[in-house]
Amino acid sequence: MRPAARTAGLGPSPIRVLSEGAPPDTLPLGLGEPGWPLPEVARRALAGEAGPCPYGPNGGLPDLREAVAAFLGTTTERIFVSSGSQGALFALFHAWLEPGAAVLVPDPGFVAYPMLTRLAGAEAVPYGLGPGFGLDLEAFLRALNATPHARLAVVNHPANPTGAGASAEALAAVASACEARGVLLIADEVYRELHLGPRPPGLRDVTSSGVVLGSLSKAWGAPGLRIGWAEGDPALLEPARRLHAAMVTAPARPSQQAALALLQASDTVLRSARAALAQGFRALSESLQDHFGHAPAPPSGGFYHWMPLPPWAEGDPLAFALRLRDEARVVTVPGLAFGPGGRRHLRLSYGGDPETIRTALCRLAPFWRTP
Repeated sequence: MRPAARTAGLGPSPIRVLSEGAPPDTLPLGLGEPGWPLPEVARRALAGEAGPCPYGPNGGLPDLREAVAAFLGTTTERIFVSSGSQGALFALFHAWLEPGAAVLVPDPGFVAYPMLTRLAGAEAVPYGLGPGFGLDLEAFLRALNATPHARLAVVNHPANPTGAGASAEALAAVASACEARGVLLIADEVYRELHLGPRPPGLRDVTSSGVVLGSLSKAWGAPGLRIGWAEGDPALLEPARRLHAAMVTAPARPSQQAALALLQASDTVLRSARAALAQGFRALSESLQDHFGHAPAPPSGGFYHWMPLPPWAEGDPLAFALRLRDEARVVTVPGLAFGPGGRRHLRLSYGGDPETIRTALCRLAPFWRTP
């Protein structure tokens, strides 16, 4: 027996490989998850389940869909609750892609975009990012115009792995170009509520077209619940909702109850998350100033620092990241894992404990001074 050809090359994420192979005393700056405790309202909701635990509707509990819609300022018909935002992404790709189609993806960008594209039998076409790794309108339009078989396009803002954002003007122009070409635009905005300064612009600030993805995993501090959503025209979401139901029937009901509690307490939960984010960024910034001689500018959103590699490490970024893991005892992620455009960088997460961040940066500093 042979597995299906679509699984060829489908291995573990480099992010997971570096983390799961780490020695026990290694400090984690690798995984993209918040390190602060699950908010109390979610813990109470998880503990409060009693009696039967039925499946629930395929598209999500009505109360949860209403809460997501209320938070986004839209209607429940435009909401599809999924098993994490990646569940929605998988379902949308498989609902709207045919073999031979193409998907425009950012480079560097989230590792799942090209992987899910290949699984759907399509071609991932990268587009470059601008100075500071934000959305570059000209680069996007060049890729769109050069790809007549494009069916979908993904923009991620604030971005994983760089933390960079997109201007409202660029989002509007990208949305207009995709609509004119009949290309479905998917805006991955899972980090949008996790910001240090003003709330970054989103796709819904400029258009009602396309699909917007969100998640409880980042700003609400609950990645283990695996609850996300897609928001858009019901006609776009319905095929994906049916496909998602075939995959998982429905998102886990206890997780949905906890997600509902988190959304209903969004004012408090998000304020606390941003305070934790500020502490992590302060630890990162002060440590970079102390040990590397520079402090970073705040990102558009998220909890990643896009760290330039020392010149001698650019030839083999993975080997350098493994050395940092095994000798410095700090897990990082080589930027090359996110596409060729990330070759000269590492992704560091500052979503964890501030003292751990300070200690980790102190351990890393000698490896930038000497080969």
